[in-house]
Amino acid sequence: MKVYLKVHMNENIETIACCDAELLNQVFKEENLRIEISNHFYGGKLINLEEAILILENASYFNIVGEKIIKKAIESKIIQQYKTICGIPMALKMMF
Repeated sequence: MKVYLKVHMNENIETIACCDAELLNQVFKEENLRIEISNHFYGGKLINLEEAILILENASYFNIVGEKIIKKAIESKIIQQYKTICGIPMALKMMF
């Protein structure tokens, strides 16, 4: 299974964006919620799901979207909860 993964740097803060490959360039809306899975934010390298999990395990900040990456992140104990928009699961990790 493949996912797109992109690393964003802002003032020495690294944020990982990762989505299931088939979701790239799609928009989902539900009531007042909206998620745009843009190439600009998510469209990095197309990599294996297992490689993405290894990167996410060490990330302080991430934004992940899709059934495959969310399921694997839960199995790997990277996340415990997620939200859905139009049935598409997503999760954020932020350190305060």
